[in-house]
Amino acid sequence: MSDHDSSASASQTGDFDEDTNSELEADRDDRHKDRHVSSLSSFSSSLRAVIRIKQKYQAMKKRRQDLALSLTAAGTQTGAPVRTSPKIFTFDALNASADSSLDNTIYQKKKRRRKKRVLFPHNGGRRVPPKQERSRAQHCLYLLFAIVFLQVYNAIENLDDHVLKYDLEGLEKTLRREVFAQQGAVEGLMSHLQDYLSTYVHNKPLVVSVHGPSGVGKSFLGRLLAGHFRSVVGDALVLQYYVLHHCPQEADAVQCAQNLCALISQIVQRAEEEEKIPLLIFDEVEYMQQEILDALWQFVATKQSNEYLNVIYLFLSNLGHEQITKHLLHNSSSDSVTASGHGYLIKELTPILRNTLDKLHPLWAEADILPLGLLEKVHVMDCFLEEITREGFYPDHANIERLAGEIEYYPIVGGHEYAQTGCKQVVAKVNLL
Repeated sequence: MSDHDSSASASQTGDFDEDTNSELEADRDDRHKDRHVSSLSSFSSSLRAVIRIKQKYQAMKKRRQDLALSLTAAGTQTGAPVRTSPKIFTFDALNASADSSLDNTIYQKKKRRRKKRVLFPHNGGRRVPPKQERSRAQHCLYLLFAIVFLQVYNAIENLDDHVLKYDLEGLEKTLRREVFAQQGAVEGLMSHLQDYLSTYVHNKPLVVSVHGPSGVGKSFLGRLLAGHFRSVVGDALVLQYYVLHHCPQEADAVQCAQNLCALISQIVQRAEEEEKIPLLIFDEVEYMQQEILDALWQFVATKQSNEYLNVIYLFLSNLGHEQITKHLLHNSSSDSVTASGHGYLIKELTPILRNTLDKLHPLWAEADILPLGLLEKVHVMDCFLEEITREGFYPDHANIERLAGEIEYYPIVGGHEYAQTGCKQVVAKVNLL
C-alpha cells in the first residue's frame, strides 16, 4: 500500500511538473506575444496599456479554467488509484501581492499629490492663509532709514545754523530801512547771499558788482554791509579797498596789485582757520588800474584751492551809469515800469550793462550784475530827514523841502522827478545848517 501511494504521488509530482513547465512556457509565449504586439502597436500609450491588461487577464482566466477542468477530471475517474494532489503552485498570490503593491504605489502617488496642495483649516467656512514669517533683514533696513534721516536732518540743521551765524535777516531789515528806492537791488543781493551762505562747499567765490549813477547809494550800501559783517565775522575778515586811497598813483599799480594779492591771501587763510567767509569790498572800481583788475580776475576766475572759493567779493562803481540814466528817462512813462516796479531794473538793465562791461574787462564776466536806479525828489527828502535827525536838528518839513529844492533834477518824465546827483550833496548841505 505504501508502494502504491508512493508511486501515485510520484506520478502526480511528474504531472505537476509538466503542468508547471507548460504554464511557464505559455507565460513566456504570452509575454513575448505582448512585447511583439506592443512593439508593433501604433496606438496611444493609454490604449496599449488597456490591451495589455486585457490580454493578461484572458491568459490568467484560461489557465485557471484549464486547471479546474484537470482537477475535476482526476477526481471523477472510477477505478483509478486515489492520488493526493500536492499543493499546486499558481501565480495568484504573486498577482494579488502585485496588485496590492500597485494599489499602494497609486495611493502613495495620490497622497503625494494631495500633499502639494495648500490645505486650510475648517474655521466656520473661512480660509485663513498661512502666516508668513517676517525677515529679520527688515529691521536692519528700518534702522538704515532712520540713520539716513537723522544724518540729513542734522545736515539741514547745521546749514540753518551756518546761515543764522551771519544774521541775514537782520541785514535785510537794515538795508530795507536805510537804503532808499533800491528794493530790487536789495532783494537781488540778499538772494545771492542766502544761496551762497547756505552751503559749506562752493565751486567758485561769490562776485557781485553793483552799478549806478552818482549819489544813488552804492558806497552807503558797501558801508552797511561792511559794518554788519564786522559784527558777525570780525574786523580782520572784512576789507574795504578804496582805489584812490590805497593806490592813488598809477605808476604804483604793479606794487599795489602785489600788496593787494598778499592781503587777500592773508585774509583768506585766516578765514579758513576760523571757518568763516570773509567779505572783500572794492569801491570806486572805475578808477582801478588794469594791473589790479588782472590780479582780482586771477582770484575769481582761476581754479584756486578751497579757501579761495569761500570768499565774497563786492565791486562798487558807476560804470554804465549813462545806460541806466538813459534807459530810465526814456522808459519811466511806460506801463511796464509802473507794473513791475523795482524788479524792472534787474530784468531790463542787467543785459544792457553786461554788454557794456564785458568790453572793459573779463572780470565782470564772472560777476553778478546789480543795477541801482535814479532817486526821485521824495527819496532825496528822505535822505535829508535821515541826516538832519542824525545830526540832532529838528526835522522841520518846510526846511527839508527847501533843502531838497536846491538839488538839480532831470525834467519830469511820466510823473517822476529824478535827481541828477541823488543824495550826494545831502551831507554837505546839512553841515551848512
